[in-house]
Amino acid sequence: MLQLRDISITFNEGTPDEKRALQSINLSLEKGDFVTIIGSNGAGKSTLMNVISGNLIPDVGEVAINTQSVTHLPEYKRAAYIGRVFQDPMAGTAPSMTIEENLAMAYARDKKRKLRPGVTAKRKALFKEYLQTLNLGLENRLTAKVGLLSGGERQALSLLMATFTEPNILLLDEHTAALDPSRAELITQLTYDIVEKFELTTLMVTHNMQQALDLGNRLFMMDKGQVIFDVRGEEKRALTIEKLLREFQLIRGEQFESDRAVLG
Repeated sequence: MLQLRDISITFNEGTPDEKRALQSINLSLEKGDFVTIIGSNGAGKSTLMNVISGNLIPDVGEVAINTQSVTHLPEYKRAAYIGRVFQDPMAGTAPSMTIEENLAMAYARDKKRKLRPGVTAKRKALFKEYLQTLNLGLENRLTAKVGLLSGGERQALSLLMATFTEPNILLLDEHTAALDPSRAELITQLTYDIVEKFELTTLMVTHNMQQALDLGNRLFMMDKGQVIFDVRGEEKRALTIEKLLREFQLIRGEQFESDRAVLG
């Protein structure tokens, strides 16, 4: 479903601030893979997500989705294949528009553009049906401005908008990090339910090692622009935070530097 072949990208090349953000990344994900990605700040996690989404074009290498090369497709053209939820609950929605208007935009993401009403009676019924799965009562507030919702409600809506067209790839960029613990737990459970229901191929960046261990069938550890550890299946299920930290130390010969990743 997703292939990255020899992806490299350097920021500020030829200057004193030069940084190798990604170094010869080669990855292959099957349909339905749910990959959690951990690493300290500056490891290249968000850069990897931006390369997949089309927000950044790699210096070298190829990105393919469902065997089709999308390396040089801009972000807006990849939107038909990719859903993304960001860390900031404000980023994935239009606050001045209503819930149903936001959903109508997301619904049209993978469809040909035509001059027609964005919110029809049929679509309202569909939106209500999807919103009911969140158990937040949003199905009764279709005409409410999204800017009036709480952070957790907006993030739940963003998750729904990113997934209800069943994209080829779902990117989750620390999408629970800005929420309080109870809301983070809610969004984590919703994520698990939605990914499992639609069998979405998913990459989720997280600073929380326990969350990375609890979710998904595969785990990547990144450091200095490289994937240094790739574990899946039974081997992943047998991991603990202590084993994961020890693995990093064995590979890099130093301790993992982010306490936030451990404490979550």
